[in-house]
Amino acid sequence: MQIDKTSLPGVLILTPRRFGDARGWFSEVWNRQTLAAHGIDIDFVQDNHSHSRAAGTVRGLHFQAPPHAQAKLVRCGRGRVFDVAVDIRKGSPAFGKWTGVELSAENGRQLLIPAGFLHGFVTREPDSELLYKCSDVYAPDCDGAVRFDDPDLGIDWGFDPAEAVLSDKDRAAPAFRNFATPFVYGG
Repeated sequence: MQIDKTSLPGVLILTPRRFGDARGWFSEVWNRQTLAAHGIDIDFVQDNHSHSRAAGTVRGLHFQAPPHAQAKLVRCGRGRVFDVAVDIRKGSPAFGKWTGVELSAENGRQLLIPAGFLHGFVTREPDSELLYKCSDVYAPDCDGAVRFDDPDLGIDWGFDPAEAVLSDKDRAAPAFRNFATPFVYGG
């Protein structure tokens, strides 16, 4: 497993090795023991799978507040997405900063996003599928969002945000400047 740091402390790109032959390939995408040896010790309790029909579909920016905050391990099983994490830990030197990485079925990369970060993605191809592990179960009363195209965040999504395919929830998400984060940086 190749592990690369991003510009945000704690947000990592995990690239599993692929072992191929004439039939195709095999890849181990999560191994608790291997990753614990690298200081990654997360107990994932829920797996999610999303399918987006159209290119330009945006899901996010989402978070789940304590006591059900979620770390996520995100990968693309089909198609191609641009995946984004934003630090929302009050007092963090990286507060309000973002990082993004292209995840695709082809490149096999995964993005590890700790609790205390917003998460979102835009599909680059039709019929893209995201698979992600979560460290806590979905809790609707702890669910929250921030506007994906917020000018204070300045995320370069690589497409015209006016063309985004959005859910009603994401269309109505509040601005970052009006957002009261439930997360505090632990140093």
